[in-house]
Amino acid sequence: MSGLGGKVVLITGGGAGIGEAACIACAKEGAKVIVAAPGRNGEGTAATIQQFGGIARYVQADVGSLADMQRAVTEAVEHFGGLDGLVHNATSRESSVVTKLTDLEPAALEDHLAVSVAGAFNCAKAALPQLRERRGRFVLMTSPAGMEGSATLPAYGTVKGALRGFAKSLALEEGPHGVNVTAISPLAVTPALHRAFQSNPDLAARLEKLVPLGWVGDPLLDIAPVVAFLLGDGARYINGQTVVVDGGRFTGL
Repeated sequence: MSGLGGKVVLITGGGAGIGEAACIACAKEGAKVIVAAPGRNGEGTAATIQQFGGIARYVQADVGSLADMQRAVTEAVEHFGGLDGLVHNATSRESSVVTKLTDLEPAALEDHLAVSVAGAFNCAKAALPQLRERRGRFVLMTSPAGMEGSATLPAYGTVKGALRGFAKSLALEEGPHGVNVTAISPLAVTPALHRAFQSNPDLAARLEKLVPLGWVGDPLLDIAPVVAFLLGDGARYINGQTVVVDGGRFTGL
């Protein structure tokens, strides 16, 4: 378990939240990181990494576009020599919008599907030739909402459930080619959850009581190290599994 020294990792949604934390953690483990994000906040993540001596490049890319993801992979190959791991972390901007399924607008559902499901497909199509060549890793982000459902985030639960199925299917297909495919179900204070805490001051305390360890995870301290682990040599025999990182909030997932 020698960290990620010498490895090249591409992370989508790398401009904020868990994606940003994963980029920083992987760089601190020695990886060369491609920070893929549709907005310019990805530049800030790359700059943060460079400030502590890490190696990173920002690529403006929308996971809903196969051409964008192919361009991001090409950046990894041309500048860093290849690709060893890809983390599909990007989610729809509609992810935290509370609604009932009967009130869900078709455009919102289409955005969820484009970013999460089509995004996973585009990431796989673009990256798998390189990952096969280097016996790499493919990591996806799922959620408890995708495993037990959600009465308030139905589209989010739908696409996160689809990603878990995608991970299992791809693990079966790519295992013989030396590519490990895993998923992570995290509980952490993302920007969206932080906004929810601000608008509902009691929410943080209520949520913390549901977690046996007593706190909601920190993206950098609690989630990102698991992402880095799954990308490294220590996870070489983990394939097709969902790793739940939530302080014991859900013990039956």
